[in-house]
Amino acid sequence: MAAEKGKKTIASNKKAFHDFFIEETYECGIELVGTEVKSLRAGKVNLRDSYAMIRGGEAFLCGVHISPYEQGNRFNHDAIRDRKLLLHKREIMRLLGYIQQKGLTLVPTELYFSNGRVKVELGVARGKKLYDKRDAIAEKETKREIDRRLKEAFHE
Repeated sequence: MAAEKGKKTIASNKKAFHDFFIEETYECGIELVGTEVKSLRAGKVNLRDSYAMIRGGEAFLCGVHISPYEQGNRFNHDAIRDRKLLLHKREIMRLLGYIQQKGLTLVPTELYFSNGRVKVELGVARGKKLYDKRDAIAEKETKREIDRRLKEAFHE
């Protein structure tokens, strides 16, 4: 995930990469209220256990916790409300086709600012089995060990 021009990451969902195989990703906008944007600028968001669903021909992001803004007083928002995702109709229909297949779901993998606008990267995901998770952990540990040994070899 190279940093693109005008892109500032707010939060990423590392748990999604641990629990799912991400097969395809979509960038979409999100409908927010003013105090939510201020909380996002402060980095007060949690993507863990969040997901997206399609209801009535529209996409919604569920389970994302955006903390209330401290100076927001009566203009504050509900921390865990469903937020509408901004996608084209054909993208929504394509995503609906994916989630109607067995075992596929929509999970947010990243939340970021792109040229001043809040964007969500949605991943079409297939759940991992326990042995897949163990394989991924073992692979990560061997890669870390190889990198450590190479670093030691070059410094001698």
